[in-house]
Amino acid sequence: MRAIRRGETGPAVAEIRSILVELELLVPSAGASPDTFDEDAERAVRAFQQSRGIGVDGIVGTETWQALDGARWKLGARTLFHSIPAALVGEDVHALQERLLEMGFDSGRADGIYGARTARAVAQFQREVGLTPDGSCGPQTLKALRRLGRKVVGGRPQWLREAEAFRQSGPNLIGKTIVIDPGHGGGDELGVVVPDGPLRWTEADLVYDVATRLEGRLAAAGMRVHLTRGPAPAQSMTGAQRAELANGLGADLLISLHLDENQNPDADGVATYHYGTGNGLTSTVGERLANLVQREIVVRTGMGNCRIHAKTWELLRLTRMPAVRVDLGYLTSPKDRDRLVNPMFREQIVEAILAAVQRMYYPVENDVPTGSIDVRQLRMAIAARRG
Repeated sequence: MRAIRRGETGPAVAEIRSILVELELLVPSAGASPDTFDEDAERAVRAFQQSRGIGVDGIVGTETWQALDGARWKLGARTLFHSIPAALVGEDVHALQERLLEMGFDSGRADGIYGARTARAVAQFQREVGLTPDGSCGPQTLKALRRLGRKVVGGRPQWLREAEAFRQSGPNLIGKTIVIDPGHGGGDELGVVVPDGPLRWTEADLVYDVATRLEGRLAAAGMRVHLTRGPAPAQSMTGAQRAELANGLGADLLISLHLDENQNPDADGVATYHYGTGNGLTSTVGERLANLVQREIVVRTGMGNCRIHAKTWELLRLTRMPAVRVDLGYLTSPKDRDRLVNPMFREQIVEAILAAVQRMYYPVENDVPTGSIDVRQLRMAIAARRG
């Protein structure tokens, strides 16, 4: 869809304002035009984006509109069912998934998408309470859900399952599958582009170089490594498509690599993102991976620490494995750019990510201090074990 921003008018703006009013983020004003995207509407959009873990820019693009459209649905307002190919999406689906998880039924990640796993969890619940197990959530099923109390206490079952699966997989990297996603690429989608004298640096090229270096190091450590794109793919991929690729490969981890930009050239540093919402819902294992990647890069490179953040971007929300996005610095910062264009510095980043991935598989009680893993020794140990 076409992005809608401050100053625009029309029916689409009126619908956006009506949803914001319904969500109690925008108070109707006697002097405000109901179809104008004014300062109050922009402020309300920013508040909504912040609450949903979406990039905060005050602009209603595709991702923000989909979140707004889904937010208007409250549990019980419509019958929910597994629809193919277009699944039902909304706040009501998210509330249902959360309720099922609280009661001990495995609906998967509470992502607000009524997929096959959610339908199976609903059918399992229906069998237990004596309803027809058709996998749809209508008035009778909703009534039964509201009548019964929670079964599981002391933690979110989905995250406990995820953490337990990691614990049982063992500390070795050999045989595990990781997807490395070099951001952008495809057609003219170069990401951040910065002319630097006679040279022209692009986000797509630099992160692809980091990805290929990381691919070689992880493969040498025994992992099965897949890249989401080559150096010049025919077309770009959406976050949902990249998530679908990783899910189809049955990946154990996904790491997406990007660079950032800012109008202020003094903005610099590295930031890492994991799946989570503004209301405290987060992927425990994904958050741990984000923490490890962030700390290893900061300690080993000396880059500015922009910390970790929870987001609901499609790439993080739709993946069925722990996934993180790493913004490896600001290409618009002379300080970061001078480092990032140096191949030896990019090698430091690769070693930091490799160390973080290895630490992910150590039991928490056997973890080691940040920056202490010698990745060269790790590679030699793998070679010796294979020999």
